[in-house]
Amino acid sequence: MTLRVNVSARAASQIHKAAEWWAENRPAAPGAVRTDIGEALALLAQQPGIGTAYEGARTKGVRRLLVGRIQYYIYYRVTPETLDVLTVWHVSRGKQPSL
Repeated sequence: MTLRVNVSARAASQIHKAAEWWAENRPAAPGAVRTDIGEALALLAQQPGIGTAYEGARTKGVRRLLVGRIQYYIYYRVTPETLDVLTVWHVSRGKQPSL
């Protein structure tokens, strides 16, 4: 069963900003952020357990998946029917998001 993907407003804004930055600063692969995150979300909708548990969250059940080429983590939660994308976070930011 494929989960329905819900992207929070926060995550959607972060993806948009990252995609704009990437398009301006990575001319060899200007669409990489949207492509790679889209592919990762499609995979997570099919296999949500591939991400690792995120122990730093106050919210129960938060997991994360590293999207390798672009070096962004996708933080998400799974319900019986949905994959809820909470935030995306670049590895260079150091500290982790507050969830």
